Amino acid sequence: MKILVVDDEASILETAQHNLQRAGYTVITAADADEALKRFHQTPPDLIVLDVMLPGRSGFDLCQMFRAESQVPIIFLTAKGTEDDRVKGLELGADDYMVKPFSMRELVARVKTILRRTHDDKSDEAIKVRDIVIDTVKHQVKKGGASVELTPKEFALLLLFAQNAERVLSRDTLLDRVWGADAYVGLRTVDVHVRWLRSKLEDDPDNPERFITVRGIGYKFSP
Repeated sequence: MKILVVDDEASILETAQHNLQRAGYTVITAADADEALKRFHQTPPDLIVLDVMLPGRSGFDLCQMFRAESQVPIIFLTAKGTEDDRVKGLELGADDYMVKPFSMRELVARVKTILRRTHDDKSDEAIKVRDIVIDTVKHQVKKGGASVELTPKEFALLLLFAQNAERVLSRDTLLDRVWGADAYVGLRTVDVHVRWLRSKLEDDPDNPERFITVRGIGYKFSP
């Protein structure tokens, strides 16, 4: 699998490339946004490791450009660790967030975890819930026959809900199962992603009938 690493610090590029290659990945590097876009189009990656602070365009800007064309998983790297920065990155469609300095061992572990979640298909059959069809092989979702674009995290969250229909799932459970126990995100992240699923899959997002809030606990998916 191919990993695109985008960072203007040469030492991080070199070290990340070395460690990811040792883990068996093909690594493509870029030191700025323009080079990253060029590499992205030349050799579409399976995952992107993206620094927030880049010369010219920011990593946030670049993430929006990637998301306009692809749902490839993205891990943000940043020197800032505030909740607002993490939420902003996740709201733009990132899948994970690592604060500098970090260990390369942890980076490799997170890359493996995300790729395993996005490529390890548990079933070769589509899951049908009323007018929603979840294709676990192609990672595609249709509602009423029309394709619905979901980020990898939105897809994983929807799949978990569909596999546990009518069961109340706490925010902690959703966070652990979709983002991982060691993810540096808070419970607010779950609420944000449920809101996105409602906007894409509810007939009336302001009065949800599928993704039901269970006050004080979490959510349940009602077919």
